[in-house]
Parts: sequence; C-alpha cells; structure tokens
Amino acid sequence: MESKSFHACATCIHFQAEKMERGIKYHCKRLGYETKPNYQFQCWTPKEHVKKLMKKRMGELEE
Repeated sequence: MESKSFHACATCIHFQAEKMERGIKYHCKRLGYETKPNYQFQCWTPKEHVKKLMKKRMGELEE
C-alpha cells in the first residue's frame, strides 16, 4: 500500500492537537514530545479513515 501522500504526523493515531491560549500545541503521545502535523517518523500508524482512503486510492489505481 502506497503511503507517501498520506504519511504525516497529523494522520497518525498517536497525534494529538491541544488548543492553547496562544495557538495549538501538537504532540505525539507515543514518542512523548512536540511535533508538527507535516512531520514524518518511521513509527507512523495511520488512523482508520486514512487506511480506508489509502485502500480506496489503491483500488482506483488498479482498475
């Protein structure tokens, strides 16, 4: 399954966004530190809706 166009912290199950007084804080609960939505790490585990989108896209490419 091709993940290049989906692979980013914001699409990972471990990604958390917390609204603060001065903006939004992004955090990886698995790694335990701040991150950004577009960062990429090897521990990436896509959210269920992202898995479905990836499967749908692969199905469209195979037809």
